[in-house]
Amino acid sequence: MSDLATRFQAAADDSKKLSKRPDNDTLLKLYATFKQGSSGDVEGKRPGFTDLVGRAKYDAWAKLKGTPKEDAMQQYIDLVESLKSA
Repeated sequence: MSDLATRFQAAADDSKKLSKRPDNDTLLKLYATFKQGSSGDVEGKRPGFTDLVGRAKYDAWAKLKGTPKEDAMQQYIDLVESLKSA
């Protein structure tokens, strides 16, 4: 496993131990950068209009389409680090 992948996994573990729950926009950024870093570009159909949370997550992830996995991993690591020090 590469150093980046190791730090990405450590950041994922750290994100579950944050002292304060991030606001919804930050949670969407965490979700989107994690999914892009772990799975790549968004796939599948956008959830229906009754699934507001699912749509928000899908849209946040879709904004990162085309972002290389490594870049998304680094963005996720940086975001988690900034939340740990906040």
